[in-house]
Amino acid sequence: MRFTAVELIERKRDGLALSPEQIEWLISAFTSGEVTDYQMAAMAMAVYLRGLDAVELSTWTDAMLHSGETLDLSGLRGPKVDKHSTGGVGDKVTIPLLPMVRACGVLAPTLTGRGLGHTGGTRDKLESIPGLSTSLSSDRFMEVLSTHGMVYGGQSENLAPADAKLYALRDATGTVPSLPLIASSIMSKKLAEDLDGLVLDVKTGAGAFMPDPARARELAATMVGLGKAHGVATTAFLTSMESPLGREVGNACEITESIRTLRGEGPEDLWEVTLALGSEMLLLAGGVSDETAARRMLTRAVESGEALEVFRRVVQAQGGDPAVVDDPSLLPAATRRARVRAAESGYVSVCHALTVGIAATRLGAGRERKEDSIDPGVGIRILAKPGDRVERGQTLAEVSYEDENRWEAVRDYLAGAWSIDDHPPDAAPLIGERIRSSEMD
Repeated sequence: MRFTAVELIERKRDGLALSPEQIEWLISAFTSGEVTDYQMAAMAMAVYLRGLDAVELSTWTDAMLHSGETLDLSGLRGPKVDKHSTGGVGDKVTIPLLPMVRACGVLAPTLTGRGLGHTGGTRDKLESIPGLSTSLSSDRFMEVLSTHGMVYGGQSENLAPADAKLYALRDATGTVPSLPLIASSIMSKKLAEDLDGLVLDVKTGAGAFMPDPARARELAATMVGLGKAHGVATTAFLTSMESPLGREVGNACEITESIRTLRGEGPEDLWEVTLALGSEMLLLAGGVSDETAARRMLTRAVESGEALEVFRRVVQAQGGDPAVVDDPSLLPAATRRARVRAAESGYVSVCHALTVGIAATRLGAGRERKEDSIDPGVGIRILAKPGDRVERGQTLAEVSYEDENRWEAVRDYLAGAWSIDDHPPDAAPLIGERIRSSEMD
């Protein structure tokens, strides 16, 4: 059956549901170029204003994931579980998490993305390791995964290509915040991985892509529902992004912190989120009976050194220099240093994640436009977080940078990330609600 873009745009504009056949035709025709960019931009705005019901969203996501190649992992023995984060400042969880999960016997494939704006990209962080490439062909992706039980892949242009085209239009037409379009964008790529289980880390708070808790929860529930509809056991956690996660914000410096975490020396907040997500991955894989047992397994994988050894082998398999695992000083490092100091004594009440993330981006650690290059050696080390007592003149953060003009432009802005009060703040929970597909109606 043949349709026209105009009739489908008008139908959605008027608040009517699109049939599965109409959606499948639309996505296919957009991928091939039959539906023009300006027509799909109009459809994106109609979806932004009118939304998609559950059937429409499931069909839309399915059409997106089948718009290009998909992975076939059926030949690999064992459960395959991945993790996805909606992004945050200092969020390097994927890097230590996957080796820990793999050391517990679960296959852990992942397709990582690049950073844009104040949230860093796992792919950029990994590629700060000299020689390491995440640009793997499908054959090479499968070879690393089958040999080592995990792989850090990069999102391919051939995987869900309709999503890449549509995202570019959404970015230029003010429709990025559309919840169904966000959910289908994330899940179409993850479902194309042929997974048995998926854990989602949905950030909320000042430094999150979706700061409003109610909207973040709605997004989490929507994505879990999509996973369930496509036969993939899915769990979403709502986690806080009011403050940066861990102590390091940048690229190479976050690899260093990831290595420390794999040695059992990572910061408490990063360790807690990694354990929570990893435990759920093991539960979805079916290898443990409860969360306590899962946490013990992950902790043993770190204490025994096996998780670090998995990381070393995968780094080498993907062309990276394994020596950095023993000596992180081999990673890129900016040559200039500066300090942010406390203007008064008291307790840190706020370390604003968004401000820190934007400052790191402006110093060169991230991209404000897709075509921007990044400096992997730029970083901000957070030395004072909410609840810490500081004295006037004490160092709040150490900054590594190259461009003096950039530092002068961002110095005062970064200093504004910290608020200091007379009394310690109330402790805020790091990990909030957990939504499981197995518990959904």
